[in-house]
Amino acid sequence: MSAHKGLPVSGYRPQSDEAVAVVNANKSIEELVLRQLDSMVGDPSVDQRWLQIGRTHIEQGFMAVNRAAFQPQRIALEPSTVIAMLDWAKS
Repeated sequence: MSAHKGLPVSGYRPQSDEAVAVVNANKSIEELVLRQLDSMVGDPSVDQRWLQIGRTHIEQGFMAVNRAAFQPQRIALEPSTVIAMLDWAKS
């Protein structure tokens, strides 16, 4: 098992070949489903509001299962960073 370098994003770690394969398979399946939904856009016999709600839920579902495979971690923050962020949010 080789490990792929983690994403250059805080909290992501190196990934195994198996995890990368699972996420790549998920991305292919997601693309097929989204293309099916794309073909329904503008169809007057389809409730477009529910179509968009369904699309959002499908996208969220795939994000969740891909996070389950990659298991990103929370990051450590310096207390001064947290205080600065909270002060910024109040302004």
